[in-house]
Amino acid sequence: MFIRSGIRYDYIVYDTNKNVLPELVKHHISGQLKVAPEHISDNVLRVMNKPSFSVYKKFSDMYEKANIKEGKKKFLVTYLISSHPGCTVNDAVCLTDYLKGIGYMPKQVQDFYPTPSTRSTCIYYTGVDPDTLKPVFVPKTANEKRMQRALLQYRLPENRDLVNKAYILANLNKKVENSNKKPTKTQTKKGSNSRGRKEYIHGEKVFRNSLSNSKNKKK
Repeated sequence: MFIRSGIRYDYIVYDTNKNVLPELVKHHISGQLKVAPEHISDNVLRVMNKPSFSVYKKFSDMYEKANIKEGKKKFLVTYLISSHPGCTVNDAVCLTDYLKGIGYMPKQVQDFYPTPSTRSTCIYYTGVDPDTLKPVFVPKTANEKRMQRALLQYRLPENRDLVNKAYILANLNKKVENSNKKPTKTQTKKGSNSRGRKEYIHGEKVFRNSLSNSKNKKK
């Protein structure tokens, strides 16, 4: 019997029996194993109710060692998802940077689609974490979705403009976050330039406004 997908890699990592993975590699994986880390940002993974990305990295290391031990060359293929609730353009860019670092681009990309009776769908429609009642950014516009999808398939020529735009936006977001930080004693009273604040794509602006309103209500 061969297994191609569906493995809970976190269970493998936490299992005290360390013979399970070598056994799978040796006898039950034909050529490749598909697993679903889905993202690398722990902020996004928390919304998904998935373990930290460090758990996947540990599994990946264990899988490589098991292949070496058994004299096998079984590939590890990852499922990734774009536009999931909680995923900002900055998170999407971080995922792209990781993919570039390992020299990988998925041929197929799954875009988040709300399905009934799931936590992610609840957050998608309400924009609120049901456990904490805090606002969660949700990429909903067609532009946001196209951009996040393009970032995962960054090598395709038709995605070049969208990828470049995403990197520009991510850089603007970082500048705005830095300008909103409390000034240090070494900074002048003139403050920092905030012109970039209007450059957020729609979903980012809505998320920022909801955070601001939430803080004002608490006061």
